[in-house]
Parts: sequence; C-alpha cells; structure tokens
Amino acid sequence: MHPIIWTQMMGCFCMAKLTREQRIEMYTQYKFGKSTSQIALEYQINNSNVKYLMKLLYKHGIDILNNNSKTYYDKELKKQIIDEVLIERKTLYGTAITYDLASPGMLSNWIKQYKRDGYVIVEKRKGRPPTMKKPTKKYEDMTDAEKIKYLENKNLYLELEVDYLKKLDAVIQKRNPQSPKK
Repeated sequence: MHPIIWTQMMGCFCMAKLTREQRIEMYTQYKFGKSTSQIALEYQINNSNVKYLMKLLYKHGIDILNNNSKTYYDKELKKQIIDEVLIERKTLYGTAITYDLASPGMLSNWIKQYKRDGYVIVEKRKGRPPTMKKPTKKYEDMTDAEKIKYLENKNLYLELEVDYLKKLDAVIQKRNPQSPKK
C-alpha cells in the first residue's frame, strides 16, 4: 500500500494527491503490461483517473510531470479550447488531453461557466480581496469639482436615509398602533 492521504466522500475513497514518483511508477507499470484497473486497485483510485493519466503521459511524456505549479490559462486560450469542443465538436476527453488539462472535468466546468455567463469568458480575480478600504481624499485637499460631487453624493445618501427611516417608522406604527408617536 502506498502512503497516500485519503478522505471518504459519499461511500467511495478519493485520493488527495499523487506524488510525481508515484505517477511515474504507475506509468512504468502500465507500459510493462499492467492494466489500468489493476493500477487503480493498487493505488485505490478511480480507474477513469488512471486511464486519463496514462493517455496524458503517453501523449506528452513524463516531462509534463516536472511542472509543479498550477498552470494559468488566459482568456484567449480558454476560448480556443472551448470552441474546439462546442464549434468543432471535438470530445471533452480528447481536447483535455491535447491541452494537458488536469482533468476533463476542468474543461467541463469551463464550458458550464461559459454558457452560464452568456458565452463570455469571465476570469476570476486571483488572491484574496482587499480588506482595508483605500484612503479617501480629505475634504480640504479636494478640488472644487470633487467637493461638489462629494456633497451631492452625501446629500443623496442622507435623503435616502431619511426616506428609509420614515418608511420604517410608518411600518412600526402600523404594527403597534397603541404606541405613542415621538
């Protein structure tokens, strides 16, 4: 048995991550005639994942395992990959192997998101969103045009706040007619 981290989800065991050496060992076993189902049993992983890895390594070679960092796919490349599946009618599986994607599921998720977002590629922002607000200009340092805009926005905000409070007071008075009005 290999030292792999396992988690149990929905009754089946799912592998957290294989090391580079384990993947090379699996590929070597496959080249010497061991079936993907035998390898899957030995490593206790899904047979389809083993088949995908073997086809990926067969097409691109072991050198693709040298890349330790996550690969970034820009908008244009994602669009090209998605178009191959949707327009040129290529298979998800074959296209994922051609472009060395981590899994065919990755491409499937891209396509779902592409359709959901109105056939536009929307890139996620990387990293954590900033928690601190940007420092605002002091009123004294503003130009006259900036002061006018600032005061207009503040006035609008205060008008909306007063309207909200009036409506809230009316709702409270409706619910409790016996409470005296202030």
